Amino acid sequence: MEIKNKSYREPIIMDDGQSSGIRFFPMITKKDGAPNFAMRLFEIGPSGHTPKHSHPWEHEVVILSGSGYVIRGDEKTAVAKEDFILIPPDMLHQFIAGRKGMNMVCVVPNEGQPE
Repeated sequence: MEIKNKSYREPIIMDDGQSSGIRFFPMITKKDGAPNFAMRLFEIGPSGHTPKHSHPWEHEVVILSGSGYVIRGDEKTAVAKEDFILIPPDMLHQFIAGRKGMNMVCVVPNEGQPE
């Protein structure tokens, strides 16, 4: 069993033009002994966003706090606290925080993730 607290992780800052205002915490990964999936926390600041991208794996997301939008293909949908989202493989997508920011947990398969 592995129990981790965010306060013991240094965030990876994502603010490179493709993404903006993100503090990324890889909380549980293959390095922690998780054989199949990685659980990651994203803290997206006000009006911040992930890059618009796609990848060959699905992922699941739960919004922990705040609100914003998810872009799926050409569709922009409002999301808020306690919304659960499935992004299918190869779907172009992006998360955009609202004026107060948005925190979310994202679960992805270990396959295709950096070590």
